[in-house]
Amino acid sequence: MAPTVSAVRVADGERLRSVSLPGIGLNLRCRPGDRTGLPPALYVHGLGGSSQNWSALMPLLSDLVDGEAVDLPGFGDSPPPDDGNYSVTGHARAVIRLLDAEERGPVHLFGNSLGGAVATRVAAVRPDLVRTLTLISPALPEWRVQRPAVPTGLLAVPGVASLFSRLTKDWTAEQRTRGVMALCYGDPARVSDEAFRNAVAEMERRLELPYFWDAMTRSARGIVDAYTLGGQHGLWRQAERVLAPTQLVYGGRDQLVSYRMARRASAAFRDARLLTLPDAGHVAMMEYPEAVAQAFRELLDDSGGS
Repeated sequence: MAPTVSAVRVADGERLRSVSLPGIGLNLRCRPGDRTGLPPALYVHGLGGSSQNWSALMPLLSDLVDGEAVDLPGFGDSPPPDDGNYSVTGHARAVIRLLDAEERGPVHLFGNSLGGAVATRVAAVRPDLVRTLTLISPALPEWRVQRPAVPTGLLAVPGVASLFSRLTKDWTAEQRTRGVMALCYGDPARVSDEAFRNAVAEMERRLELPYFWDAMTRSARGIVDAYTLGGQHGLWRQAERVLAPTQLVYGGRDQLVSYRMARRASAAFRDARLLTLPDAGHVAMMEYPEAVAQAFRELLDDSGGS
């Protein structure tokens, strides 16, 4: 059963559209550029997120790009993929198929967390589709996973998701939302009352979806699998193959992706710039959108402005 578009919040200046491809349907949140002819941008959210995660950043860049944020299969307003493939490769394939079908590339590609891993894979295997790459707390393999990230990894273990669902069945959407924000934000107090209400409403909507836990579980398993994959298909090896100018953004209070990984990522991507935000958590584009927007502007200036 597909979710209803009418239940999804749309900010001023945004519109939603859907794309049907063989085996997948994708919802896109569009923020058209301020004028015609601007280069396209595509924004890819993280685990448990949606295209709404980019609503604070997209208007700050509408003078530079024609932006669209995708709901990955099984998240936001996109239905599950027919083949049940929630791996990093599966999500990357969905992004590639979208860009190929619409002949929209090359794009300025943005990714957060899981979306950062997906964007890295897309940029490595299809450099023709990517103008620049902006990665915000990308989920690249770590040897020492941070303790708050362990429960997310445990979702990949068979049976854990159903157990967690039973143990938390009495939690309200507000309790769940506060827990997510405490995990993802450097300072949850920065979230406005309106933004919190919207997040609770979105949580309530997602919990009604019959595939919510399946999408979370399989995507978490996909991240774990990607972390253990070696050789030329390993994410760090693919990072080394990325040709696009790359902007890295790491938060000093990130509980899910270690701030320590910034140095390794800067060395892995051959044409990388690094922005560190000491007070940011895991979703800097939501906490400090102005700083992320400025970093992208500087990336454009450094790479020739297109």
